[in-house]
Amino acid sequence: MSGFNPQAVELNRIIENHNQTAYELLSKKGKAIYFPAKGILAQGAAAKGKEINATVGTAYNDDGKPMVLPSISRLLNIDAKDAFPYAPSEGIKPLRDKWRDLIKLKNHSLNTQEISLPVVTCGVTNGLSIVGYLFFDDTDEIILSDLYWENYDLVFSNAYGVILRLFNLFKNRAFDIDSFKEEVNSGPIGKKIVLLNFPNNPSGYTPTETEGQEIVRILKEAAVSGNKLVVILDDSYFGLFFEDAIMTESLFSKLANCHENILAVKVDGITKEEYAWGLRIGFITYGIKNGTPELYKAFESKTAGAIRGNISNSPHLSQSIFLHGLISESHEKEKENNKKEIGKRYLRVKSVFAAHPEYEEYFEALPFNSGYFMCVKLKNTSADRVWELLLNKYSTGVICYSDKNILRIAFASTPFDKLEKLFNNILFACKDCAII
Repeated sequence: MSGFNPQAVELNRIIENHNQTAYELLSKKGKAIYFPAKGILAQGAAAKGKEINATVGTAYNDDGKPMVLPSISRLLNIDAKDAFPYAPSEGIKPLRDKWRDLIKLKNHSLNTQEISLPVVTCGVTNGLSIVGYLFFDDTDEIILSDLYWENYDLVFSNAYGVILRLFNLFKNRAFDIDSFKEEVNSGPIGKKIVLLNFPNNPSGYTPTETEGQEIVRILKEAAVSGNKLVVILDDSYFGLFFEDAIMTESLFSKLANCHENILAVKVDGITKEEYAWGLRIGFITYGIKNGTPELYKAFESKTAGAIRGNISNSPHLSQSIFLHGLISESHEKEKENNKKEIGKRYLRVKSVFAAHPEYEEYFEALPFNSGYFMCVKLKNTSADRVWELLLNKYSTGVICYSDKNILRIAFASTPFDKLEKLFNNILFACKDCAII
């Protein structure tokens, strides 16, 4: 630890004393980072409520209210003090407390398991990047499915130099357990990084309960064998489940108390789960078997330090708006109404495919049961060419995955009465390609 700030050394000591594996999983940057205990933010917090507070770089009027511009503040139906001042780097405490309560409410398997207090990030993307900061060195590899959100390339490979190692997501129209097991167990015993994203972007697939149990079993066996794993759960689309037999809890609930060699890191947010895309609020939460409050507090401090050195803090306004929404009487009903609407579109896609067996000649739907998306894999036609025709001839936009010859369809954003036309347009474009 030569050259580390003494505060980083102290956090490392706490983590190492409480769980050696958790310490060893940290990257070089992760071991070096700390939240300045006596820095500007800490000293500003210490001065809060004092008669004279000449600390933080925020301008205040003589009456103690933020010195804001009326042309901006009058647009907001919220107290200026909940919008304009800086938020703590770790996020505002009431929101963090509430989000942890919600995680436990939605994931009953956690029971009394101790988990960290969530740390607020500027959206899930920033959350994933901060996780990379804390745990990824440029010699590391990350195991994830071959169908993945393309931003992982930028967030992980470009930013931290890690290599993506891919397992097949599907085999015989189910989760490919064998491929997953092979990737987890390949290579020497040591540090392993695994990322699981369910509901999956782009496929819209969530494993069944049985498949979820197998995933946990494989990871536990790897841990028992001596591997030290950080398992990242990208839960961006959590809660959007449309079938009864699939997992309705995050794998975080199973992994947070699975084995002392498995550090589970839940990255989620309000973007999709709470229909608040532009507010840019995400969360990072930690769980490990026999995790202690002291261990989690050290991880929270390191996470806050990484955020402090990256973006300083997430917007106070967004956090306050969301917190006010969470505690409103109508929140749960409004959220359920949106989910039902997306569920109707999901069922409509299913019925469209059932009514059009002719699609099978040109494309097939990959397994999907949740989230915002589904994918079609094209047969004997180029996804690039079909994508171009859809745009230019049929006024239809989809996402093309050229390397997989797949088109991703966001049924969540497509009007209900346009869904059949959407897939018919794909059929027409495929037929056009066959003629060409």
